[in-house]
Amino acid sequence: MAFSTRLASSLWPTLAALHWTAPRQCRGLSTPQGPEPSLDLRGIFPPLATPFSPIQEVDYAQLEGNLSRYASIPFRGLVVLGSNGEYPYLAPRERLEVVSRVRRALPRDRLLLAGSGCESTQATIEMTVSMAEAGADVALVVTPCYYRGAMTSAALVHHYTEVGDASPIPVVLYSVPANTGLDLPMEAVITLAQHPNIIGIKDSGGDHVSPQITRMGLMVHKTRQDDFQVLAGSAGFLLASYAVGASGGVCALANILGAPLCQLDRLCRKGQWQEARDLQHRLIEPNTAVTRRFGVPGLKKAMEWFGYYGGPCRAPLGPLSPAQVEELRNIFSTNGWL
Repeated sequence: MAFSTRLASSLWPTLAALHWTAPRQCRGLSTPQGPEPSLDLRGIFPPLATPFSPIQEVDYAQLEGNLSRYASIPFRGLVVLGSNGEYPYLAPRERLEVVSRVRRALPRDRLLLAGSGCESTQATIEMTVSMAEAGADVALVVTPCYYRGAMTSAALVHHYTEVGDASPIPVVLYSVPANTGLDLPMEAVITLAQHPNIIGIKDSGGDHVSPQITRMGLMVHKTRQDDFQVLAGSAGFLLASYAVGASGGVCALANILGAPLCQLDRLCRKGQWQEARDLQHRLIEPNTAVTRRFGVPGLKKAMEWFGYYGGPCRAPLGPLSPAQVEELRNIFSTNGWL
């Protein structure tokens, strides 16, 4: 709970500014100055959890069941094979089958972003091409990190430039230092934003929200003349991200509370900042619980309380303890979701 309290406190400057400046004018979000994006990423994207059977096989029937339940929620699109999809634990054939199944179930007006990042540039290019052939609209490419000490800004620019050059679909950069131990440097992002086939970044940030919002705002500012969009990587600071110019969000919590997150997106765009702030406050602790606090096992457990299939994680990820389940449920209950 202490982390959640600090998280909420760190958002107060942005929230307070919106409280004092926005309600009377009721101004919605404005698009940062610059060229019209070649592919509009504005909106909410849930990074889908990959369902497994009790024997830890990918359960495609349960995947399709979850997709049918998400169909009524006005998501901009879906993300598959990200961190919450247990991407590192899936074999290449499983990754491609997941993309293919989701594409078949997804209306054509909704985007499909697929994780294709691998440790080598060559493997990433091959996986990205395969993802495109399986039906992905956009490749989400995480930073290579096994040799993180050698992943300088120059090395990462070279890697992503090669991938962008070779990819048949647009590329979105993916920075998730909580998992990789590597933050994509700002100078690399600014350089890569100029690449015609690199259209944005999902920035999941580090441990501290205030510097994260500053970083996102600076990204928006420095890339405003490029065909480049910044996506918030967390529901915990979604409102603050929009306030500094983010286009949308790829939020784990959208697997569970997809409709409220789309409502928050809508309130921000309409300039209903008081209502947006009230809703954002209720999302902070649940978001922390299913990301940093309890991770994918917590996300999958909470999905089950809201009518979705969560199921087990693939080993070595294990289930929550009974005490952790009780704590997780209490967090959703005290914020009015259960």
